[in-house]
Amino acid sequence: MIQFDTVHKRFPNGTTAVHDLTLEMPEGGVTVLVGSSGCGKTTTLRMINRMVDPTSGTIRVGGKDVLEQDAAELRRSIGYVIQQSGLFPHRTVLDNIATVPLLLGWGRKKARARAAELLETVGLAADAGKRYPHQLSGGQQQRVGVARALAADPPVLLMDEPFGAVDPVVRTQLQDELLRLQRELNKTIVFVTHDIDEAVRLGDRIAVFRTGGHLVQCASPAELLARPADDFVADFLGAERGLKLLSLTTLADVPQAPAPEGGAWTLRLDATGAPVAWRHKDAEAADIPVRPLRDTDSLLSALNESIAAPSGLVARVDAAGVLTGVSSRDDIHEHAGSAHEQGRGGSSAPEGARGTARATKADPHPEDGTGDTEADATPVKTGPAGTAERPA
Repeated sequence: MIQFDTVHKRFPNGTTAVHDLTLEMPEGGVTVLVGSSGCGKTTTLRMINRMVDPTSGTIRVGGKDVLEQDAAELRRSIGYVIQQSGLFPHRTVLDNIATVPLLLGWGRKKARARAAELLETVGLAADAGKRYPHQLSGGQQQRVGVARALAADPPVLLMDEPFGAVDPVVRTQLQDELLRLQRELNKTIVFVTHDIDEAVRLGDRIAVFRTGGHLVQCASPAELLARPADDFVADFLGAERGLKLLSLTTLADVPQAPAPEGGAWTLRLDATGAPVAWRHKDAEAADIPVRPLRDTDSLLSALNESIAAPSGLVARVDAAGVLTGVSSRDDIHEHAGSAHEQGRGGSSAPEGARGTARATKADPHPEDGTGDTEADATPVKTGPAGTAERPA
């Protein structure tokens, strides 16, 4: 656990970067610091490994006051990832990753073996180790940066806008990779970003800072979205915070029914029973590809798919991708409205879904069987337009 106790940081020019901060960052969790530029989030991060020392107050990592430890030794025990990766351009990828183990006195053979192991861990091919940073893409460089931070197996990982310099597609891939790694390694991660969508996607807890280093609110993503502390937090979360809340609520409780037969639209399956496309009864009409969802997918994804699907139905599949049924647009909308009202009223339902939703992001094929549960649903019939209708 990382603990800030009335920590204050004032720079020599008189600027207050952090104002009397009291905050706990749970062990094994991802705490995300967000806020506009100049709000103190990066200074807060850098005080953990003493790249910046506090003016007053106490910071403890694992119960130990950071100011009572040697700064160099402390930094070697904490992983640190920055934007643009910060790799040494004259060293190979393998030697970049081995940097901290070598500083800690590991033998070269052991350090390079650890580096090679981490290449696979962060999703890079073994031959990448022989290359130099300039021979890698931006996303690959960021993966190497994460591997270097993990090389000595530190319990704490600090990440200062690590994915901010890559394009949106690569950024999503890197977020997925981080969630997968966290599921496997269970590090205590402090992550700085200005992107609230990234914070909601990655964080177990989100701390919102105001200019001048004031902590305004620290809460789980669901609680923050449902009950912002004040107008500042609500404005920072944006007008679409209700949709963000739905991204944390899963599809699991939405009822399923057998796929329609004989209506305007039917599901075409492949040989394994996986849904492939919606087929119209008019033989000349082109098939429309289907995007099937699992129980662990979000209500927001289901809403999007129900609107995109010509039938108004969402195909549901188990962990193996085999069709288990369909859910109607009406049922999805009903559950979306219910989840939103529960969040506003203080129900723990959205937070209860948080662990499942994060597991889905980390691993699209969970092994715990959560994706292959069939609901006991009332059959639906398909109307003229293919939309689901409840029987009278």
